[in-house]
Amino acid sequence: MIVPLTEINPDSEPVRTLVLALDLCGTFAFALSGAMAGVRRRLDVYGVLVLAVVTSTFGGIGRDLLIGSVPPAALIDERYFAVSLLAGLIAFLWSPAIEKLRNPVRLLDAAGLAFFCVAGAQKALAFGLSPAMAALLGMLTGIGGGMIRDVLLAEVPAVLRRTELYAVAALAGSALVVVGDLLFAAPVPIAIAAGILCFGIRVLAIRRGWRLPIAPGSPPPNKES
Repeated sequence: MIVPLTEINPDSEPVRTLVLALDLCGTFAFALSGAMAGVRRRLDVYGVLVLAVVTSTFGGIGRDLLIGSVPPAALIDERYFAVSLLAGLIAFLWSPAIEKLRNPVRLLDAAGLAFFCVAGAQKALAFGLSPAMAALLGMLTGIGGGMIRDVLLAEVPAVLRRTELYAVAALAGSALVVVGDLLFAAPVPIAIAAGILCFGIRVLAIRRGWRLPIAPGSPPPNKES
């Protein structure tokens, strides 16, 4: 019999293993995304590594603080820091190879978004949050790293701009996790499906220019209100 995450001890081995795996994958993807953004801004190696670490850990730390999982996992498990540094060094040393990918920063960001929104929703459910709050926390976990990266680079965070379905993709992925839990679906298959959904929406939105509507009569972006 499959037990929903809301009825499982958050410190149980299956939950910890699943969330850790998703977190580390998301950490690596977001660290590469942050580091590549730093490389494009011609930051030195220290600046690139700082962006890699902050981008890849901010969302998870915020999630853990909000649900009372303290100290946050990223601050007590050295694997998060090690994975972030490794990804940052890879981006710094081999950025020309990574740049050959189409829109590398956006694709890596989409991958990190998918991993983190799923991990955030699953951990929130394991800590007893309601389905709606778990879905929202999953979304916040996903968008947190990208927001802090943009702020450090003196840019308006992508989630606040008329960008291609950023938070919507994260919310869709985390909502699928919640729905799967309500239907007593196995956590691993639903995590894979939710990650694919989030990543797919984000990539399709980037390639096809899908955007949310803006208010009628809004001035062009280059004009001040």
